[in-house]
Amino acid sequence: MARRVLGVVLTVVAVAACVISSIFVFSAQGYLPVTQSFDPTWWSTLGFFTGIAAAVMLCWRHRWPELVLGIALVPPLCFRSDALAALVALAALAARRRDRVLWSGSVLVYVATAWALFGDANRHPDVTVAGQIVGKQFSAVQLMGTLTVAVVMTAVPLTVGVVRGMQDTLAIREAKEEELRAEMTRRAERTRIAREMHDVLGHRLSLLSLQAGALEVSKGPATTEAAKTVRTTARQSLEDLRQVIGVLRDGQGFGENSENGIHPEPPQPTLADIPELVANARRAGLGVNVTILLDDAGGAPALLGTTAYRIVQESMTNILKHAPGATAEVSVRGGPGNGLTVEVVNPLPAIAAAGRPPGAGAGLTGIGERVTLIGGNVSAGPTEERTFAVRAWLPWGHH
Repeated sequence: MARRVLGVVLTVVAVAACVISSIFVFSAQGYLPVTQSFDPTWWSTLGFFTGIAAAVMLCWRHRWPELVLGIALVPPLCFRSDALAALVALAALAARRRDRVLWSGSVLVYVATAWALFGDANRHPDVTVAGQIVGKQFSAVQLMGTLTVAVVMTAVPLTVGVVRGMQDTLAIREAKEEELRAEMTRRAERTRIAREMHDVLGHRLSLLSLQAGALEVSKGPATTEAAKTVRTTARQSLEDLRQVIGVLRDGQGFGENSENGIHPEPPQPTLADIPELVANARRAGLGVNVTILLDDAGGAPALLGTTAYRIVQESMTNILKHAPGATAEVSVRGGPGNGLTVEVVNPLPAIAAAGRPPGAGAGLTGIGERVTLIGGNVSAGPTEERTFAVRAWLPWGHH
């Protein structure tokens, strides 16, 4: 808003200055020194009205700089009137473009300015302005002075326009970079959300599938417990799906809050949640042997705990998908100074599964991204002992 007001003020000042300059030149051209009267010719009158039109056209100098400059060049070149409007239009052209058109326009403005100064310097001494600077008598000194002053007068608006154009270009570039950074941030957030949902939903749906299979063959009290687990897991999975749909629909955070419209995401799991994760897997029928040896587990960084939890979760999900019925060996060991080592090992199935299940490989890719994010390393693949092992080392520090 302030810049727009400033632009309007500058335009009014420029138009007023050009009108005053045209009036002065028109008066000087029609001045009769003998009788000290004013007697304009039709040619000077035509030049005066052309100069007024050029001054008014300055209101559109930023929209059509080439056209306005062409009109502003007519009074000084054709009628030897003032070149102030051409100088103002040159600044607008320099702010818009920096190519052959600008340099051609600059040369024409320089010629027009020098021609107008030369004409003013050789008028009657009583009405000349340029003559006060470059001399009132025609001479080599006057000519060189006129050319020098014209250079300065042309260079000033040209420099101002170029500087303003560079500022506008930088502002546009910064706006585009800011928009790009915002888009990259949104994309990174969507990727993070997708990774979280893959880990959480993949694990829960795998447990759901395992429990559904158990219901087919179970009889007695075990069926009730399995059905309860299926119902709870399905409800949690549906809630996660609602969160994802809300993100994709609104482009915002998880869900909404009655106070500010956006509520914080659910708390992230930590190292302390790994035993519960293993217990849920056991209740679903997955055989898990777990070893947890941690020094100062409560002081572990939040991101470290979340990463370790997701590694164990995704590894057990892969076992449910690719090696159903296998027993998982889970080991989580470490502490400050030594880092954290997470290992999940399971026997390879006797018969390889026919075809790859949907989403195969995405979980291991997510594990790699998580571990790399905090500066650790990870390996995953079959071993010589006919097992599949996921091994990760995570630095124990401030993330």
